[in-house]
Amino acid sequence: MAPADPRTPANDVWLPIPADEIGGLPDGFDYVHWDAGQPEFPADPARCAFYVVPYMKDPQVCIRPLTEMTGLRAVQSLTAGIEHLLPALHQLPPGARLCNARGLHDASTAELALTLTLASLRGIPEFVRGQDEGRWLNGFRPALADKTVVIVGYGSIGSAIEDRLTPFECARVARIARTARETVRGPVLPLTELPAVLPAADVVIIATPLTDATRGLVGSDFLARMKDGALLVNVARGAVVNTEALLTELESGRLRAALDVTDPEPLPAGHPLWHAPGVLVTPHVGGPSSAFLPRAKRLVRDQLTRFASGDPLCNVVATAG
Repeated sequence: MAPADPRTPANDVWLPIPADEIGGLPDGFDYVHWDAGQPEFPADPARCAFYVVPYMKDPQVCIRPLTEMTGLRAVQSLTAGIEHLLPALHQLPPGARLCNARGLHDASTAELALTLTLASLRGIPEFVRGQDEGRWLNGFRPALADKTVVIVGYGSIGSAIEDRLTPFECARVARIARTARETVRGPVLPLTELPAVLPAADVVIIATPLTDATRGLVGSDFLARMKDGALLVNVARGAVVNTEALLTELESGRLRAALDVTDPEPLPAGHPLWHAPGVLVTPHVGGPSSAFLPRAKRLVRDQLTRFASGDPLCNVVATAG
């Protein structure tokens, strides 16, 4: 391909979804389809002004064109977490904005958080194994009703989780975030209050982003404060939980866990988490569901409409410079 003329402003938009499948995109841009599945770039990266990062692809492949995107003005992630993109921030032209996908995965991730919670409490994994073996495993199991639930990470996903908890008649939902604030449902407590809240929790749902402050947050001290028989549900990032500390509690039988994310990830065959007592593991499927594509298209359309009109972009989490 011919190199970009440095006198010509970058005007390409790189999309992981074909433009004609999104529909309603603003005129005036040249839309280029690249889903990180091809080794060759589909156009000169220097002409790219707006880059939508491919979803669920190797992060190293996705950030590869950034060093050549000299005219880039915005990067749009299709994930709520952007820790895989932050190391590449210094490669972006000064003033380029990095946007996350806040809101995109709320419904799907919150739905899975409730699925994992209910399945673990009601013993669904044991019932499935019993069905495979032709065994009738009746008896009492814990209900979600009358339980105390703590949500650690009360952003848009945490709020969506509480939306879905509401019909289940929980005794209490405690909300924890980086800083305190008030909501229509009640107070959100700061992280500093977490040690005081954990001992009463029957279920602790982790929905916080992975940052320097949250990496390893769920360690030995955190887990030791949870009551005997409590359930830990992680739909955030695997590295928020210290795997060795969790394994110690699981293998003792004191705690249970339902994990959509793990550290390491993917979880290698033979890793002790696969067979630890009281654990349910799903392979990071909180986001990829039928809810993803229509919401991703809507997000991209809305952001590009703002970009074309010069309006502020939503969900700007960092600016190069």
